[in-house]
Amino acid sequence: MNSETLIPHPVVVEDVRIDTPDVKTFRILTREGKKPFDHLPGQCAMISIPGVGEGMFSITSSPTNRACMEFSIKKCGHLTNWLHMLEPGMEVTVRGPYGRPFPVEEDLRGHDLLFIAGGIGLAPLRSVINYVRDNRENYGEVQIIYGARSKDDLVDYAEILDEWQSAPGFRVDLTIDREQEGWEGHVGFVPNYVKELDPDRAKTVLVCGPPIMIKFTVQGLSDLGFAPEQIWTTMELRMKCGVGKCGRCNIGAKYVCKDGPVFRYDELGELPDEY
Repeated sequence: MNSETLIPHPVVVEDVRIDTPDVKTFRILTREGKKPFDHLPGQCAMISIPGVGEGMFSITSSPTNRACMEFSIKKCGHLTNWLHMLEPGMEVTVRGPYGRPFPVEEDLRGHDLLFIAGGIGLAPLRSVINYVRDNRENYGEVQIIYGARSKDDLVDYAEILDEWQSAPGFRVDLTIDREQEGWEGHVGFVPNYVKELDPDRAKTVLVCGPPIMIKFTVQGLSDLGFAPEQIWTTMELRMKCGVGKCGRCNIGAKYVCKDGPVFRYDELGELPDEY
């Protein structure tokens, strides 16, 4: 981290896409029409509306996207309510990047990959998925298991249908929690669906979603024979200042903002029960 990381960049909202009833994706550029800074898959940035507040959000666009930076944000509080009122042409500030990224060029390169996401948990993984798509020759087979409460709550649904499902070496399995008129796909919770699909034990797993979903998904993976060393997750929701000064994200001897937010699951097993 350097001093530039702490400097807010004024950025312009170039586009706003409505993904679900409570999730919007914001495409931002500097006033000069450039990306505000470079990042790696899984890193986060602090978005601020002066006079309203600031918050940490995953960067959902891939580093291979040189044209812009994107954030998929769920409406769930004071700041996000304001962010959801933004329209193209309006300005906010952004600073970063923060945190430990997914090890795309170390532990993931050359491996078959299994992405498991629930709800807005797809947003942090989208950066990795598109990075893998843009560097296809460096990775093996890719399977994506994704679920949400309903079809209407599936984030990036158009991208999933139009791009991911047709990408070479990609397989996408979708599920929703309950029956819905017009839905002909699988119905059921993500942890149970993972066990039904019985994925190859040789795959490296990246999982993100609500804490209870992650807990039962990892338990199911363990029952199937996956080792904690094969599983990666992200805990960016615990990050506050991003630089290890406020102490709000510490778990035992670790700070999520400095030691994470990306962790291998055996690392989390060393943390106290408060996790």
